[in-house]
Formats: sequence, structure tokens, C-alpha cells
Amino acid sequence: MYLVIFVSFVASAGVSVVAAPPAAKRIVSLVPALTEMLFAIGAGPQVVAVSSFDDDPPEVLKLPRVGALLDPDTERILALRPDLVLIYGSQSELQQQLESAGIRVFVYRHGGLADVAPAFRALGELTGRTAAAARTWAAIETRLAAVRTRVAGRPRPKTLLVMGREPRSLRNLDASGGIGFLHDLLELAGADNLFVDVKRQAVRASSEMLLTRAPEVIIDLFYSRELSAPELQQERAPWSTLASIPAVRKGRIHLLVGDYLVVPGPRIADAAEAFAKAIHPEAYP
Repeated sequence: MYLVIFVSFVASAGVSVVAAPPAAKRIVSLVPALTEMLFAIGAGPQVVAVSSFDDDPPEVLKLPRVGALLDPDTERILALRPDLVLIYGSQSELQQQLESAGIRVFVYRHGGLADVAPAFRALGELTGRTAAAARTWAAIETRLAAVRTRVAGRPRPKTLLVMGREPRSLRNLDASGGIGFLHDLLELAGADNLFVDVKRQAVRASSEMLLTRAPEVIIDLFYSRELSAPELQQERAPWSTLASIPAVRKGRIHLLVGDYLVVPGPRIADAAEAFAKAIHPEAYP
């Protein structure tokens, strides 16, 4: 059996292929974004297990769960006899165990928007679905280009993208920094990231920092569960404590709900459109 390690989402945004393996027939994916890509390119029937956090597309709900980033169930993974396992770059111990068992590994590392296309291509090659992967990405790219066109030439408001915070509070607020997939989507959608100068994917932002930087638009993401209308009102309320911020004063606070907003996979065009509609509603009459 060929032992091939595919390393993607590195700083150079490349995918290095050590050898050309046969198409994988039994795949275990611990990375939801990659699981979605597999199904999008028609490789769903080749997936035999997924992570604890996979819930899209609906077909994955019927598949066995084998843990996730912090708690992979190695014994169960091996018992499924996969010929390819998709893991996170930080799962070095799991990678060593799989390599020792002679199993191919695709190693995923979080990156930016430019890293999504190479991932589609690599998965297409791994699964024998290169043409389908190319078609799928081309359709996504067309939609992303349409968003760019809609917002082109419009003023770019300073925008705070909130990735998480304590429920019904502004404590422990994490915002998008100046690198990464969410930052790239924000910029594509016609905004200037409030923390573009902070070269990290996430920034722990205090109320004092927000008052100083004065965002003109706030996009507040909720992706772990659905929220009712009363719950959304409760989550919006804490922003009133920062009434001097332009986004609060002008009512430009957008609470967006859905896990599609934070998964760099086939639904990224949906996320880009949602961001653009919040930032530039005039471009979507």
C-alpha cells in the first residue's frame, strides 16, 4: 500500500503530493469542511465515518462518529479499515498511529480563502473525482466573483466580525483578526476588517478596544445552534452598552445564524453573500 501524506493549508497555500495514490474507497473525515467538500464532489459514498461535529449535508447524520479534533477514537477509526483519513495538522499523534498502520493521511491546516481551491483539487485527486471537483469549485468561484462585482466601488466600512462571546454579554469577545478565511470573506464582501492590523486569526477584544476603534458595522456570528427571535433580541441587547460606537448608534448590528458562516467548504459563497448583504444592503435591493 502506498503511504502518502498530503499537507495542505500551509503558509504558501500549497498542497504537496508525495506520490499518486489509487483513488480512496473508504474515507474517514475528522474535518467537517473537508467532509462537505467530499459530498459536494460526489465522493459521499466513499465516506465511511465522520467527526462528532459533522452535520452537513444531511447524509452524514447516518454515518458512524469517530471523535473530533481533541478526542479522536483511534481504535474505531482503524476498525473501519479506511484507506484514507482526513485529520487536522495538530493531530500529530493520530497521524503517527495511522502512518504506522499504513493508512494514507490528508493533513488539514486552517488557512485563508485562497486555500479552499487547492483542497478541492487535492480531494478530487484522492477520490478519483478530479473533474467533479473542478466543476464544483468553478461554480463556487463564479458566485464569489458575483459578490465582488456587486460591492465593487462602494465605500468600505470598518467592520467588526464577532466569532464568539459569552451568551447575552460582551465578555470574552473574540473577533476576526487580519488573517484567515473569515477575514478574507469579510474583505471580499466589501468591508475593511476592524482588526486588519492584527496578524492573527482571532483577537480577544475588550469593550475599550471597540470604543477606540469605533466599528461602523458589526457582524455577530452564531453558529453553534439555532436561535429563536426572543433569544436573538437577548443577544442583541448587550451592544446597547456601547452606544457611542457608530455601528450601535446607527443600528448597523447584524446577528447572523448558521454553521455555514464558519465552514470553509462548499457553502463559502453563501457566507460571502450573507456578509455582503449585511455590509452593503443597498447592493441587494
